[in-house]
Amino acid sequence: MTTRLRIVIVFALASIMLSGCSGLKKMKKNADQIQYRVTPEVLETHAGKVDLGIDGRFPAKYFNKKATLVITPVLKYNGGETAYSPVTVQGEKVMGNNRVISYTSGGNVTYKDATNFNDAMRLSELEVRIRASKGAATLDFQPVVIAKGVLATSTMVANVPKAILGVRREANNSGKYDPYIDPFQRIVPDEMVADILYLINRAELRKEEISKDDIQQLISYTTDANQDDRKNLKGVEVSAYASPDGSLDLNTDLSAKRERSSSSFLESELKKAGVDINLRTKYTPEDWDGFKEKLEQSNIQDKELILRVLSMYTDPEVREREIKNLSSAFTAIADEILPQLRRAKLQTSVELIGKTDEEILALAESNPSALNPAELLYAATLVEDLDRKLKIYNSFQTVYPNDWRGPNNAGYVLVQQMKYTDAKPLFEKAERLKNDEPIIKNNLGAATLAEGNIEAAEVLFGAASGAGNEVNYNLGIVSLKKADYSRANQYFRNFADTNTALAKILTGDTNGALKDLESFERPNCFMKEYLKAVVGARTARESLLFDSLKKAVEYNAGMKQMAKTDMEFVKYFDNAQFKAIVQ
Repeated sequence: MTTRLRIVIVFALASIMLSGCSGLKKMKKNADQIQYRVTPEVLETHAGKVDLGIDGRFPAKYFNKKATLVITPVLKYNGGETAYSPVTVQGEKVMGNNRVISYTSGGNVTYKDATNFNDAMRLSELEVRIRASKGAATLDFQPVVIAKGVLATSTMVANVPKAILGVRREANNSGKYDPYIDPFQRIVPDEMVADILYLINRAELRKEEISKDDIQQLISYTTDANQDDRKNLKGVEVSAYASPDGSLDLNTDLSAKRERSSSSFLESELKKAGVDINLRTKYTPEDWDGFKEKLEQSNIQDKELILRVLSMYTDPEVREREIKNLSSAFTAIADEILPQLRRAKLQTSVELIGKTDEEILALAESNPSALNPAELLYAATLVEDLDRKLKIYNSFQTVYPNDWRGPNNAGYVLVQQMKYTDAKPLFEKAERLKNDEPIIKNNLGAATLAEGNIEAAEVLFGAASGAGNEVNYNLGIVSLKKADYSRANQYFRNFADTNTALAKILTGDTNGALKDLESFERPNCFMKEYLKAVVGARTARESLLFDSLKKAVEYNAGMKQMAKTDMEFVKYFDNAQFKAIVQ
C-alpha cells in the first residue's frame, strides 16, 4: 500500500469518527432535555429490596438516528454504589433489537428493576449514567441525579416473635381432673359412688350387699373427708331406682321404699363413724336413663335397634310393655341389664384442697420430685425472676423427662430473655416428645424466624393453628417482612405495639398507628417514641415529632444517627430544633 493511500484511509476514518463524535456531542450537550420521572419519588425499601421505576422522555429532534444509548441507574452512597440493570435504546437506523426512539417525534422508555437494600442506602443519590455510541465512537454523558435517599421505615420491624407456654399436656377426655395432664387446680372436685342392689320387687337390704367392699370403702372415704383438713365434705346423696319393666305405680312405691331403707342404713353407719351430715335423697320410679346407659355399654346384639324401637315410645306404660316383650326375646336384658337398675346409688362429693402457694414454691426449689406435674409447673408462675423460673422448668425436665412441657417452657423463658438461639434446641427436644403439638410448632417457628429464615418459620406457624393468638402475631411479623402490610394488619388486630403501629404506618393509617403506640405500655421504649415521631413527620405535627424524637434519643442515643439518615425527616434536616435533638 502506498503512503498516499494510507494517508487517505486515515483521513477517511478520522472523518467518520469526527462525524460520529459530533452527533454524540450534540446529544450530550442537550441531555438536560431528557425528562425523568422516578416512582416513587423517594425510593423505598420493602422486603429487603429497593424497587425502582423510571419513565424517561426523549424530546423531538433529539435522538440521533444512528446512535445507541446504554442507560444505567446507579445508587451512590457513603462507602460504595449499587448499579441497577442497564437498559439500551437506539436510533431508527441502528441495526439492533432495542427500544427505538424516533428522531422526529422523540419517544418514551419505561424502566423497572430492583436491587438488594443495605443500610448505607438510606442517604444516597440515584443518578443516571449514559454511555452513547455511534459506529466506533463512544461518549459518556454527565451523570444526572434524579432522586435522593431511600425510605427505610419498613426495616423497623421488631423481630421478636412470641413463644407460648405449655400448660395442658394433652386433651383430657376423662371428665376428671388429672394433675399429670391438666393445669394446676388447687381445689379439685372428687367423688365416690357405690350401689346397693335389690332383688326384683323388693326393698329390703341384704347383708351381702351392705357388706360389699365398695360400700365399706365409700363409708371410709366419707369419714376420712370429714376428718381431713385438706378435704371438704360437700355432701352425701342417696338416689334410689326401680327398673323400667314394672308398672308405674309399683315402681313409684318400690323406689321410695328403697330410698328409705338405703338412706337409713347409710345415715346410721356415718353417725357411728362420727359424721353428722344431712343426706340428700331422691327416688326415680323408672330408670329409663340407666337402662339406656347399661344397654349401650353391653355386648348385646342389636342393642342399637332395641334402643331405637324403645325411643319411639314416650308413654311409660307402653314402653314398659315393650321392655317386657324385648326381655322375653332377649334374655340378656332380663339377666344382665334389669338387675343392675334395681338399686340405690350412694354418692359422696368431696373437695380436695391442694398445697398453698408457699408450700408449692418451697418444694419446687428444695424437693421438686415431691410435686406432681401440675404443681411444679404452677410453681414457676409464682416467681417473677426469669432465672428462677428457668431453674424450676429445668427441674421439671429432670423429674418428668417424658413430658414435653419441661423443655418447651424452659425454652419459653429463654425467649423472654431474648435467647432464641439457646431456646431452639429445647423446642426441638419438646418436639421429639410430642411432634404434633401446635404450641411447639409455634415456638420452633419463633426461634426460626428470629434466625431470619422467614419461609421455614411461616411453614411452622401454619402447623401451629389453634395454639393461641401468638401464632397470628408471629404471622404478622412474617407479613411485615414480606411487605404484605394489609395482611399484617389482619394478623395484628388483637395486639398493640410497635410492630402493629408500623404495619398501620406502612398502609397509611397514621391515626391507628398513633392509637396503638399510645396504648402500648412499655416504659422508656425508644422505638415507640421514634415511630410517634415518624407519625408526627408524616402528618406535619411538629410538636409530636420533636417531643417524641427527643424522648427516643434520650432512651437510646443510637437513634440520633438513625434520625439523621431517615428520609422520613428529610424536610427537617435543616431545621434548627431537629438538629439540636440529633447532634
